[in-house]
Amino acid sequence: TAQHSTAQAEMLRRKRSVSFGGFGWIDKSTLASLRARKQELLTISNASVGERPPSPPRTAPPTMKSAEFFDMLERMQDDYIPYPRIEEIVEKGGPYSLVILPQFGGYWIEDAENVGTPTSSDSSYYEEEDGGLSPGTFGYKLECNGTVRAYRKHFLGKEHLNFYCTTNSLGNLILSLKYEEAEGQEYLRIILRSRTKTLHDRISLAGLSKLPSVPQIAKLLCDDVTGLKFYPVLYPRASQLIVTYDEHEVNNTFKFGVIYQKFGQISEEDLFGNNEESPAFTEFLNLLGDKIELLDFKGFRGGLDVAHGQTGTDSVYTVFREKEIMFHVSTKLPYTEGDPQQLQRKRHIGNDIVAAIFQEENTPFVPDMIASNFLHAYIVVQVENACTDHTTYKVSVTAREDVPSFGPPLPNPAVFKKGPEFREFLLTKLINAENACYKSDKFARLEGRTRAALLDNLHDELHRQTQAMLGLGSDDDKMENGSHGGLLESFKRAMRVRSHSMETMVGAHKKQHGGGVPGSLSGVISQSSTECTKSTFTVREGERHRGGGGREWERKRGRRKGGCGRGAEGEADAE
Repeated sequence: TAQHSTAQAEMLRRKRSVSFGGFGWIDKSTLASLRARKQELLTISNASVGERPPSPPRTAPPTMKSAEFFDMLERMQDDYIPYPRIEEIVEKGGPYSLVILPQFGGYWIEDAENVGTPTSSDSSYYEEEDGGLSPGTFGYKLECNGTVRAYRKHFLGKEHLNFYCTTNSLGNLILSLKYEEAEGQEYLRIILRSRTKTLHDRISLAGLSKLPSVPQIAKLLCDDVTGLKFYPVLYPRASQLIVTYDEHEVNNTFKFGVIYQKFGQISEEDLFGNNEESPAFTEFLNLLGDKIELLDFKGFRGGLDVAHGQTGTDSVYTVFREKEIMFHVSTKLPYTEGDPQQLQRKRHIGNDIVAAIFQEENTPFVPDMIASNFLHAYIVVQVENACTDHTTYKVSVTAREDVPSFGPPLPNPAVFKKGPEFREFLLTKLINAENACYKSDKFARLEGRTRAALLDNLHDELHRQTQAMLGLGSDDDKMENGSHGGLLESFKRAMRVRSHSMETMVGAHKKQHGGGVPGSLSGVISQSSTECTKSTFTVREGERHRGGGGREWERKRGRRKGGCGRGAEGEADAE
């Protein structure tokens, strides 16, 4: 598809950020000499045997090996672009780009001139046009996974059905189903939750004489769901449990690092060693949010100490579109004399996922300048004409190569006037950046484990509450209803009754006759056992009738064992 082709083109564009690695830096003059040498070797290989230098016997011609090596170098040059060290770039003098890719790559830079760069509508995160999060004043959209809010929007407080099941291959599944009518058409809205993802769709019922079964509906969304037995959720508060699970990914609090980079600073020690805030940097902080006193602060604190002042006295905080944001400003965090790494500052900013880099003068920033396992994206802002009526900000965006693109896209040129529009763009970009970073390999693995554990807990809770609603909550109730053990438990109960009856009758006989067991006693006990067993199964048969369907339900249940179609439909009807 066109979208897939665009994604492939974007991936190819990003891969060019990876350098030669072990082959090091190769400039154009070196490459030209290599090509000349290759042509020379090819000329020798095409010469007659008498004109060629002799090759070692019983080995492949060395000239062919050399030519293949140069071919490999040319192919690598077509696919990869090596980058010089930041020190080499600074020595050559400016003007500099806001962001320089690391020597060994691993990052991408958003290109404002590249019209093929995916935006919010192409990325895996999006915001539904009629969703709960409306665009801002200037049209910048907060990107979110629309699936996580689908249950609240379309199911919560409305008539619908929920089902659960367990599979060997897919683990636990939770399915929500809702009937809808729109413009004279009938639809089924479906949400299927598995340990790896949540699928949301609406299917048309046009042309269908009857509703499909629950397993058939599940298979429409996931081909791996075949021949499964779904159980209805019978718990009045199930919707609250389900919506809590669906929205566990929704985040309404954010913390971002803000780093002050002065002219010529190209190391982590330089960045974290800044203590003074210039008027231009202060103006930028005022644009981001409000200066607040940390002591006894009641809002989102982002890991800062609000009781003892161990993380500084003040910080920058704001509420943007119902989301709380705390900024970890490098110059406001505690400074430790004699510590070149400034660990008190780095332990906060280094644990953020996204950071803003403020440049007062033209100095390049390299993403791997700060050693961190968490920082995945940077928004670099360079001020021009600071503290005037004509203040503007140049913006560049860089992120690790496994982070998907995020909006809003940079304009061309990426220059903003100081004011509310730039603030809305910047805060929107920061929030969308963090949401996109959660899709990177590192965070996706963490999210996958969390998701699987939460889904298992949800499944177990829905099953437990459903059993309790049916009066099957305790172990005694489960045995009485045949939930565990079936025929075996009934047989054990019958044997316990038999043993108790024998002891009673033997004791009575000894009192009457002074000992011995009559010959007819075994027959009496056999009859008592038969009556007890019959009574036990009568109770169980009655329980089946009260559960809905009786023998007809059993007959449909037996049919279901042959496949995932009509049997499950009968079960859904019984519910």
